[in-house]
Amino acid sequence: MTGKQRRVSVSRVINASPAAVFDVLASPAGHATIDGSGQITAPRPSQPVRLALGTKFRMDMKQGLPYRITNTVVEFEENRRIAWRHIGGHVWRYELEPVPSGTKVTETFDWSTSRTKRFIELMGYPAKHVPNMERTLERLDDHLTAPRRD
Repeated sequence: MTGKQRRVSVSRVINASPAAVFDVLASPAGHATIDGSGQITAPRPSQPVRLALGTKFRMDMKQGLPYRITNTVVEFEENRRIAWRHIGGHVWRYELEPVPSGTKVTETFDWSTSRTKRFIELMGYPAKHVPNMERTLERLDDHLTAPRRD
């Protein structure tokens, strides 16, 4: 994080195509599987199968106590970028870049549009989210590349 940028990012190269990575990110059903924070428990019933710009989707969450959150997709470029925002106003973004060994995936927590910027900073969330994002990308990698046991 630098100055007023108000975003932190982590990247990882995954040995999978951008389309394969994007398919996981654009499906609410897969979010609990890859979540490195341990907060996403499941998508709410009757969720869209695939996200698109403007799509709203709801997730069951748990941080101490269970709660529900509604997200809206605010950026969408097929196989390149997807981002969503919830009522707090901050954005979770994934950017995909094809590289010779697969796809460079960058996850960003962007609180520049948050309604509670100062609270997020006082609570230390930017620094706390970095290891969670690293675990998310690791889990995404494992999900896409680990041998399947059928």
